[in-house]
Amino acid sequence: MDLKSKLLDPKETVLLYGTTPPRHGTPEDQVSAAAEKLAARTAPLPLDGIVVYDIQDEAGRTRQPRPFPFVRTVDPRSYSRELAKLCGRPAIAYKALGVLSESEWRPWLAQTRKEFGLEFLSIVGRPTSGTKYPMPLSRAIRIASGPAIGLTIGGVVIAERHTPQRSEAARLLAKSLEGCGYFISQTVYSARPTQLLLRDYLRDCRGGGVEPRRVVLTFSPCGREKTLGFLRWLGVTVSPETERTLFGAANPLAKSIEICRDNLRRILEQPYAAKLPLGINVESVSINRDEIDASVDLFHALREVLAGK
Repeated sequence: MDLKSKLLDPKETVLLYGTTPPRHGTPEDQVSAAAEKLAARTAPLPLDGIVVYDIQDEAGRTRQPRPFPFVRTVDPRSYSRELAKLCGRPAIAYKALGVLSESEWRPWLAQTRKEFGLEFLSIVGRPTSGTKYPMPLSRAIRIASGPAIGLTIGGVVIAERHTPQRSEAARLLAKSLEGCGYFISQTVYSARPTQLLLRDYLRDCRGGGVEPRRVVLTFSPCGREKTLGFLRWLGVTVSPETERTLFGAANPLAKSIEICRDNLRRILEQPYAAKLPLGINVESVSINRDEIDASVDLFHALREVLAGK
């Protein structure tokens, strides 16, 4: 079954692997070499697709200093095309809207489909709220998901944004109606926010008479304090207790896999799990070899949890 069919079929499980393109200015042969390494690393995995992120400078989202400097990457579309060819699996490219206007957005989408041959696009909104942009996220989703373009559109879900003051579940429902066929979450390091979000999303879908869209949950290995700092900067909830458990272990990387596995189990043991189409995405937010290698071990651990649910 192809990825589009699996994303839309609630009886299926979707397994993805996420990566970030090489930095902008990397020589073409080195970009190809990076893609070949990733293809070799993921070849044994029963993946449905590869996720390729679009990195934007999110300095306006928080006052906390960025642990790593912001560096532009090569175009995620070109890297997605390269990976799809080498991996033999479809790629889901992310696109951060930035300051694109509608007149710029439409040709960008047409180029994505025709010149890069991509079918899947996850649209990322702006990191700074309260700022007026030339094109609203809702409008961008409606245009991209229209029949004239021919793309399958996804959105981003961040469980930590789901509060009594601002419902992320309601945002998911609205994005579904605007044209999103699936959602991929921010990295999960605490089960509770995701449990609450998925519970309320199912409730809102039932109340609105709308079939819930697939929610793919992202997990990442973490073996260094600097990596954890970056996850927190991104807005990922990591409790002090989890941090103590992680870095009090003899092998923090192995412990992080155990923590992610247990979080997935807790998420899946709730009543909503039988009614929502879910999936797994494993990514490494690190450039360190051991953390990158651990992402494969994490994939196997999470797949075992899914198989036993």
